Amino acid sequence: MTLSSLKNTFTLGLSGLVLTAALSSTGLATAALAQDTDAAAIHKRVLALDGHADVLLPSTPARYWLNGNASRVDLPHLTDGGIDAIVLSVAVGPGPRDAAGVAAARADADAKLAKIKAFIAANPDRVALALSADDVERLHGEGKVAVLIGFQNARIIGKDVSQLDAFYRDGARVFGLNHAGHNDFSDSSRPWGEPVREHGGLSELGRQSVARLNDLGALIDVSQLSTDALLQTLELTRAPVAATHSNVRALVDNTRNLSDAELDAIKANGGVVQVTPFNGYLKVPGAEAHQQIGAVRKRHGLGGDFKTGYEDYNSLPEAKQQPFLDELSALQPRASVSDYVDHIDYIVKRIGWEHVGIGTDFDHGAGIDGFDSAAEAANVTAELLRRGYDERQIAAIWSGNFLRVLRAAEAARR
Repeated sequence: MTLSSLKNTFTLGLSGLVLTAALSSTGLATAALAQDTDAAAIHKRVLALDGHADVLLPSTPARYWLNGNASRVDLPHLTDGGIDAIVLSVAVGPGPRDAAGVAAARADADAKLAKIKAFIAANPDRVALALSADDVERLHGEGKVAVLIGFQNARIIGKDVSQLDAFYRDGARVFGLNHAGHNDFSDSSRPWGEPVREHGGLSELGRQSVARLNDLGALIDVSQLSTDALLQTLELTRAPVAATHSNVRALVDNTRNLSDAELDAIKANGGVVQVTPFNGYLKVPGAEAHQQIGAVRKRHGLGGDFKTGYEDYNSLPEAKQQPFLDELSALQPRASVSDYVDHIDYIVKRIGWEHVGIGTDFDHGAGIDGFDSAAEAANVTAELLRRGYDERQIAAIWSGNFLRVLRAAEAARR
C-alpha cells in the first residue's frame, strides 16, 4: 500500500477503533476515514527514516528482488512510501578470510558503494548524500531523499583497521563489524559453521575499531554481533550505538534477536534498536511449516534438529546452497504489520519509546505482509497510531531516536 493510495484502501485502523454498538454502518465508515486521514497526515509530516537497507547487485540471488526484478527501496518505492531518508549499507556476507576471500569481499563492497553513488548522481534533484544528522534534516527540508551510507562486516577489510577511515572518507557513517559468521574483529550472533565463540566477543582488532569509530564520529551498529561482542562494545564505546536491524528474542527465539539483557544494556548506553520486518525474526513456523522445513533439510542431507531451518546450510556444497535457501525461504510463514509492531511495543514497554526505531533490511530478505517494500511504510504509521502512539512518539520512532544517536556519535569525534 503506497502513501498516495492509503486513503482509499486503509483497513488496519478499523479493528482497533473504539466504537459503540450504536454506530451505524455510515458511522463506521466515517470513523475509519477519520483514522485514515490522521495516519496519512502524520506520515506525511514526520521525517521517515529507514536505518538499514541492502544494495542489490546483478549477482544477488533472485529471492531478494521484489517480484524478481525490482528493489524494495528504489526511488519510486521510497517516494510512494514517504521515506525521507535511508541508510544504504555496503554489506557482505560470510565467506573465507584468506587473501582471496577478503579480495572478493572487498570487490563486492566496492561495487555496492559505487551503486549507491551512482543512484545519488542519477537523481540530483531528488536524492543527495548525507554525511551528518544535520544533513538529513536539511535535505528533508529541501524535499530530497537523504542517503546515508552504512558499512557491514569487517571481513571487507581483512585485518586492516585503517580501512575504516577509508570508508568514512568515502561517506560511510554507520558501521557494523559483523554479519553471519565470525570475522577477525568479532564473533557473530550467527556462527557460519564455526564454534559459537572464536574471540569470546570482540578481538583486539574489534576493540581498536570501536575506539577508532568513536574517534571518527561514526555510529556503531551492534546488530549481528554475538551477545558477548555487543556487551563489550557497549562497555568500550563513549557514544550511543544503534542496533540497526534487530528484533526481540523474548518474542521469537532467534539468535539474531536481542535478549532483554541486551535491550537493557542498549538503553543504559542511550542507544536505539531499529526493528526489521524480517519474517524469520517475527514469526515462528507452525507445526506444518516445521515439518515441511524438516523435509527440505532431509532431502538436502541436513539434520532434523533445528529452530529456524537455516542452521548448518553452509555445510552443503556451494552449488547447492542457493537452491536450498530458495526452497526454505518459500516455506517461511509470513508475518504481518501487527506482528511487526508487537516487537516495537515490547521494546517500548521494556526500555522506552525513545530507544526504538525502524530499520528494514529490505533487499536482503526482509518483507512482510503489509510492509513488503518502502512503498508500504505508511502502514506502520497507521498501526502505531491505532495502538495509541501520538505524533511525537511516531516521529521519534521513524527518525528522531536514530538522529539523536547519530548526533551523539558525531559529538564523540576526536
